[in-house]
Amino acid sequence: MAESLLLPVVRGVVGKAAGALVQSVTRMCGFDGDRHKLERQLLAVQCKLSDAEAKSETSPAVKRWMKDLKAVTYEADDVLDDFHYEALRRDAQIGDSTTDKVLGYFTPHSPLLFRVAMSKKLNSVLKKINELVEEMNKFGLVERADQATVHVIHPQTHSGLDSLMEIVGRDDDKEMVVNLLLEQRSRRMVEVLPIVGMGGLGKTTLAKMVYNDTRVQPHFELPMWLCVSDDFNVVSLVRSIIELATRENCTLPDRIELLRSRLHEVVGRKRYLLVLDDVWNEEEHKWEEMRPLLHSAGAPGSVVLVTTRSQRVASIMGTVPAHTLSYLNHDDSWELFRKKAFSKEEEEQQPEFAEIGYRIVKKCKGLPLALKTMGGLMSSKKRIQEWEAIAGSKSWEDVGTTNEILSILKLSYRHLPLEMKQCFAFCAIFPKDYQMERDKLVQLWIANNFIQEEGMMDLEERGQFVFNELAWRSFFQDVKVESFHVGIKQTYKSITCYMHDLMHDLAKSVTEECVDAQDLNQQKASMKDVRHLMSSAKLQENSELFKHVGPLHTLLSPYWSKSSPLPRNIKRLNLTSLRALHNDKLNVSPKALASITHLRYLDISHSSELENLPDSVCMLYSLQTLRLNGCEKLQHLPEGVRFMSKLRHLYLVGCHSLKGMPPRIGQLKNLRTLTTFVVDTKDGCGLEELKDLHHLGGRLELFNLKAIQSGSNAREANLHIQENVTELLLHWCHDIFEHSGRDFDIDVVNNKKEILEFSLPPSRLETLRVWGSGHIEMSSWMKKPQIFLCLKELHMSECWRCKDLPPLWQSVSLESLSLSCLDNLTTLSSGIDMAVPGCNGCLEIFPKLKKINLHYLPNLEKWMDNEVTSVMFPELKELKIYNCPKLVNIPKAPILRELDIFQCRIALNSLSHLTSLTQLNYVGDCGVSMDLVIPIRSWPSLVTLELTSLWNLLLPEEQQTTMPPLESIRKLSIRYSSCFFSPNSSNWPFGFWDCFAFVEELSIASCDDLVHWPVKELRSLNSLRYVKINDCKNLTSSSSEEFLFPSGLETLYIGFCSNLLEIPKLPASLETLCINGCTSLVSLPLNLARLEKLRELRLFYCSSLRNLPDVMDGLTGLQELCVRQCPGVETLPQSLLQRLPNLRKLMTLGSHKLDKRCRRGGEYWEYVSNIPCLNIDFIEERQN
Repeated sequence: MAESLLLPVVRGVVGKAAGALVQSVTRMCGFDGDRHKLERQLLAVQCKLSDAEAKSETSPAVKRWMKDLKAVTYEADDVLDDFHYEALRRDAQIGDSTTDKVLGYFTPHSPLLFRVAMSKKLNSVLKKINELVEEMNKFGLVERADQATVHVIHPQTHSGLDSLMEIVGRDDDKEMVVNLLLEQRSRRMVEVLPIVGMGGLGKTTLAKMVYNDTRVQPHFELPMWLCVSDDFNVVSLVRSIIELATRENCTLPDRIELLRSRLHEVVGRKRYLLVLDDVWNEEEHKWEEMRPLLHSAGAPGSVVLVTTRSQRVASIMGTVPAHTLSYLNHDDSWELFRKKAFSKEEEEQQPEFAEIGYRIVKKCKGLPLALKTMGGLMSSKKRIQEWEAIAGSKSWEDVGTTNEILSILKLSYRHLPLEMKQCFAFCAIFPKDYQMERDKLVQLWIANNFIQEEGMMDLEERGQFVFNELAWRSFFQDVKVESFHVGIKQTYKSITCYMHDLMHDLAKSVTEECVDAQDLNQQKASMKDVRHLMSSAKLQENSELFKHVGPLHTLLSPYWSKSSPLPRNIKRLNLTSLRALHNDKLNVSPKALASITHLRYLDISHSSELENLPDSVCMLYSLQTLRLNGCEKLQHLPEGVRFMSKLRHLYLVGCHSLKGMPPRIGQLKNLRTLTTFVVDTKDGCGLEELKDLHHLGGRLELFNLKAIQSGSNAREANLHIQENVTELLLHWCHDIFEHSGRDFDIDVVNNKKEILEFSLPPSRLETLRVWGSGHIEMSSWMKKPQIFLCLKELHMSECWRCKDLPPLWQSVSLESLSLSCLDNLTTLSSGIDMAVPGCNGCLEIFPKLKKINLHYLPNLEKWMDNEVTSVMFPELKELKIYNCPKLVNIPKAPILRELDIFQCRIALNSLSHLTSLTQLNYVGDCGVSMDLVIPIRSWPSLVTLELTSLWNLLLPEEQQTTMPPLESIRKLSIRYSSCFFSPNSSNWPFGFWDCFAFVEELSIASCDDLVHWPVKELRSLNSLRYVKINDCKNLTSSSSEEFLFPSGLETLYIGFCSNLLEIPKLPASLETLCINGCTSLVSLPLNLARLEKLRELRLFYCSSLRNLPDVMDGLTGLQELCVRQCPGVETLPQSLLQRLPNLRKLMTLGSHKLDKRCRRGGEYWEYVSNIPCLNIDFIEERQN
């Protein structure tokens, strides 16, 4: 049943009524007495809402009263926001005539009209509130304590492990936890190991498995199990531990000293294992009282094992890293469900039930509780119709046992503070499996007044705190930093998360106000209660439902079809109460937009046709967040932006056409986010506008730095104040498509040397990217190590005069390094006076670096300027080196996985020390012709090998004897290389191909020495599933053997082999055959007609091909036939015509006579007319 969540709404409105801005306008208009009365009435109601919430469960009248009160409270909120907006409007008007002009066009701003309208609205709200207060008094509601602490009855757990209990997929978890317990044997202090996970994951079951393990029981002299739940009372807990240790009641009084002495006596010096199951306490002081009592008893190696849903509990109590329990994988999920739902005989005899069972298992998303509950339910269902009904149910409310699942999950929800309940319930607006961005979510919460400032936290900090709390309590999952592409070449980073489907069901079960469009059909009856709606393209098909919708506070429509206008009913929506709007196509007229005066959040990102933001946006004085990411044609922001005093976030990532910033943007003192700033020489548009934006944080991208007139301009920006900037991106050019020219005027360079000489403090900077500084040297602040204490990513490009990198070789934070077009860079790590050897006598440099990209560095020749000792990258996993002609070696990198080398002087046989490689892409120097030795057996984990532009490939002599093939390699690509057998050549790479018996994918391209089909090479490649041979112009004839390809081949692609005459017989396993650009090919393989598994046959640009095989009736599996630009193929064999109606796709473009036969009126039309996918002109003919 949905909860009212009325109390936080009332609290928010009370706070708004007491706000200074609202009071200033009500006092001016003579309404302050009415405002104060509204505040008093709401306070009187607020203190009795806890009682009303409890009584509403049994009293329909109270429930109805609460619903009416909520509606009136929302009305009051709108009225108070009208006053708030008027105050902001008047502040903006002062001293600015342009505002008067715009406002005169958009809004009726007469003070008299405003008084009349607001008097009517305020009196109407007060009348309704008074009636509800009188009704409340009749209910006899009383004041109750706040809902901060909610007492819930928790089921008691025990340590017994039922021999009949079905436990699946937790063996690895058990081994990890058992090993952790046993490893603590020498620890003098009692260690605390938390097991963390959401409700229903099996934390208690895992703890039981560990507790009863045959290695654990004898290791601990005194094992004890205690179910704690939310009653973390220290006295009660100590008493319970004493009783567990003595197996008898403890009759001592509740005096902690007496209990401590008794605890020490009964536990003594025994090594104990204490399981505290289902701990909820997040009050650190309680654990601080408990911890010394546990430490005072027991032998070294004693352990406390804690199970909890809360990461906060784990962080408070844990002394070793918590073990986080994950969801079951698909196989384990099915196994757990199967054991509950079927007997062995039933599963074997009723495969149709198993198929439905797979769908049910998918819904459970790996949650053991749900799998067991659903498995138990399905075991009682014996008819296929019952299974179908449950599997096809749109909501598990139809299932009957969902309440059991949700009631367990709801325990966590009921423990949330009201603020967090409201924020969590709002997430029901998103569809299942929706990727939520933290900052967007927090800004939506703030826009809807769910978040209030508290203590030293501002709104964003408080919102992030709430987000983190919900994540810690497992309401959100998969929290991580993701990179999002915006337009071309631009990305931004964002913290994202998902909700488990069952958590999503929980959110929907506690609110009726937040709806996703997919649920609209089920919500018709209560659409008038919806306040927050996320629409989609599907909504266009069902727009009639909008006539049921009341005043919305949130409307998110990020996926609206750009080809379709807004449906009529959506245009009639009451948007005057809207606080948040997201639409990628601004379908609201400028006048209508200005009337949405309560709007706090506006996202029109990716509006592809938007060139100028309408002036009416500047009338949205309450706006806090404006997102314009990916508006690639946007050129200008309106000048009035500087009067939007409440604006906190302005996103402009990917606005490539932006010519400059609106003047005096520095007046926006509340601005926290300004992702992009384009420097201009106009008054009020220079870099100095940033100097007073003290709260700026996150991403800051500066364009057109070449426009700065002198270093003093940069220093005036006072960037060192912006301590919360984590991403700093510096572009000398106007946009990302402009490149710095290499021609330069030395006088200009000398005048601009100070451009980068602004100072930055030891900061939180995590990302630094510098583009196009050209002939300007690196600034002095970039040479200070303290600047980069938190730096994780450094990217420098087109900084030609740069000779050195920042001093990062000892950085313990840098994870990614990308350098390109640094003409004068000679070494990655300079200024190392002496080598302090690390592991195995090597100097460890860049100790946390995981990824390096080096592109077009013509003078880079050393990894460090002092190469007396060898160096090592201890954490490097990915290395890409392109066109660095002076670099001749790669240092030690013990865990390097991926390596790309493109046209460098690094010899292939010098890579044998990189023993952890899983992927190697090596492109040789085209100008060098020599024998190349491949130390392939030095890479035992190699999965993908790509070799390009190599001559005379050889194995080391010691590996040219018969050796077992490399089992790890699955993908092999050979391009522009010589490694094929030729009767006229002595350069056969002995033993080379024998290494690849386990390869599944083979690609051969542009190998001129491939003249005949590679019979000898492919003889040992029996695992091949995919073969691609492309652009081998000298390949001409077939082999003498009947079958060339292995029996398991599934896909064969042959392209642009212009001299190829014929193709050998194909294996019966083949599913896809594609032949493209083989202009000399005259016939297809003889056995093509008998390939029963062939699903796709594609023939492109085979101009010499005259016809298909006469008999093709064996192609029973054929689904797709493409014969394009093959003019010699004029007809289809009769045996194939009979199969055409069963095809999914037929394409004949450019095969003129065949094309004509397949058109309407042609002789083949009756066979092809019903094929779903045809040439586009065929489809038009069929429709006509």
